[in-house]
Amino acid sequence: MKNKIAAVVVTYNRKELLKENIESLLTQKPNVPDILIVDNHSTDGTKEFVREYIDNGSIEYCDTGANLGGAGGFNFGMRKAVELGYEFVWVMDDDCMPTENALEELVKTDRELNGNYGFLSSKVLWKDGSLCAMNRQRDTLTHTIETLDSGLKPIVMASFVSLFLPTKVVKEMGLPIKEFFIWTDDWEFTRRISKKYPCYAVAESVVIHKSKSNIGANIATESADRLDRFNYLYRNDVYLYRREGLKGFIYEVVRLSGHCARVLMKSSDHKKERLRKILSGTKEGLKFKPVIEFAETNEKKDFE
Repeated sequence: MKNKIAAVVVTYNRKELLKENIESLLTQKPNVPDILIVDNHSTDGTKEFVREYIDNGSIEYCDTGANLGGAGGFNFGMRKAVELGYEFVWVMDDDCMPTENALEELVKTDRELNGNYGFLSSKVLWKDGSLCAMNRQRDTLTHTIETLDSGLKPIVMASFVSLFLPTKVVKEMGLPIKEFFIWTDDWEFTRRISKKYPCYAVAESVVIHKSKSNIGANIATESADRLDRFNYLYRNDVYLYRREGLKGFIYEVVRLSGHCARVLMKSSDHKKERLRKILSGTKEGLKFKPVIEFAETNEKKDFE
């Protein structure tokens, strides 16, 4: 361990983006974090592609041995950061490109707040400089931030695209739920924390998210061969919002109704299959009861 901050990057079959991400992390000013690469068992030669960084000690590379999904990868990486004794963990996907002072601004905010927060979230821009739609934070359970111009903004949920938090919070509140596999793992994790601690978006900490498009998941327009993934989305969302009581239940009913209406009006094919995915995922979510794992102790806890 070279310093007190571990940048945890989860990757899967995107070696060119990963290399760009590593270069972005290595140019952070004034201090470069330790870099922990969590590879979800890529099959595209990722390890050999970044071999130079492994050999010269720029990164620590971990192959999970199987594709654990984003949720499992972040569970794995945060656990390792805690076990290695880091004071802070800075998590992101392989297509997140931090600007030069992204980490510096997060560290500065930590000092200004005297550590009195649960997590900090960067301002996430897309490739064209606009706010990245899928990474806009929420300042209430149901309201998404539309602008993030300067200073700190209190928030309750954020994505894993540049999330910074003390490992003591991870130890106390537990790890991301690996059973989520993909989608909503970041919202659930950050909401779990914001129920106890104040949390903030930091406008001066900027990262670029090089996702393929600047739109969120949309079952109405997704290609038919990728519809199975949406079982995770609806199952995980139902689990998240059912923990919020009546307000969460009402929001989820309205949201699901809107998604069904969108399928009926906007989908050009496979409408019945799309509706079935919404229904089946929702039904799974009503009985889904994953447990929260804790680093170091391997304790498990049901937060419901």
